[in-house]
Amino acid sequence: MLLEDLQVVLKVAEFRSITAAATNLDMRTATASAALKRVEAHLGVELFIRTTRQLRLSSAGEKYIPQCEQAMLMLDQAKQNMKGELDIIDGDLRLSVSSDLGRNVVIPWVDDFMDTHSKVSLRVSISDTNVDFYRDSVDLALRYGSPNDANLYGFKICNVPRLICASQSYLDKYGTPTHPQDLAEHNALLYQLQNLTHDIWEFTQGDNSIKVKVSGNRVANDADLVRRWCVNGKGIAAKSCLDLAHDLLTNKLVTIMSDYQVKSTELWLIFPSRQSITPATRLLRDMLKQQTRALLQQLIAKGILDNSVLD
Repeated sequence: MLLEDLQVVLKVAEFRSITAAATNLDMRTATASAALKRVEAHLGVELFIRTTRQLRLSSAGEKYIPQCEQAMLMLDQAKQNMKGELDIIDGDLRLSVSSDLGRNVVIPWVDDFMDTHSKVSLRVSISDTNVDFYRDSVDLALRYGSPNDANLYGFKICNVPRLICASQSYLDKYGTPTHPQDLAEHNALLYQLQNLTHDIWEFTQGDNSIKVKVSGNRVANDADLVRRWCVNGKGIAAKSCLDLAHDLLTNKLVTIMSDYQVKSTELWLIFPSRQSITPATRLLRDMLKQQTRALLQQLIAKGILDNSVLD
């Protein structure tokens, strides 16, 4: 019996679907179905009861699958321990990352990481939509915000202040807002995710909180497009300091209303389980921490952020 066939069986049990298991494992449905049949033929029992509408575990499957899961975990852990002791860094990184952060910041770092560790391969999904580890062919996700699912496991990479920015050409033409309420007179560049437009911008100044509903003539579901509009002088944007770092450091954008803080966030590297963490992903995590810290320090040195962001 092939270990690869057992991995298919476990995915079928997880998703209760051969098609979904095949998608997650990046293989054809027919290939996954054949693997399941081989395992059942070897065991001499049916592990699943198939109907036209659903697939569920048989009584034999209910006994076999949990023990098979434990055995596969032990084998995988032994493999990872061996690689760790031999300093072997390899594997396929199936990474999900948001559009602006991925294209303009993280992927160049990952390219350098792969140049150093030549046995690592990359499959990247660039999307601003939150990843679904039970549906998407992804093993780790770099996302703003901590995991909101108790079944997920993650590492905080860094604090990420949000900033209000515009190009100098836009400010020269339309003036510079000094208070959140002034934004009503300006063109806001808006971000939309899952049909929800983020047009309520929240500010704090000391103990005071100010919420402002903004409006504008451009809305996109791609954060990178919002940034590009901002650089091209089309309006004012509220975005992550990491997304904007290059443009701020090269003076393509300037921050405004620095007396008012926009609600900050955090950058996290998220895994579907602790077992998903490999020597390669640990090194990737450490690299991301080092690179983001260096980028934040550049923004501090230019006076855009203060040292508290490194706490």
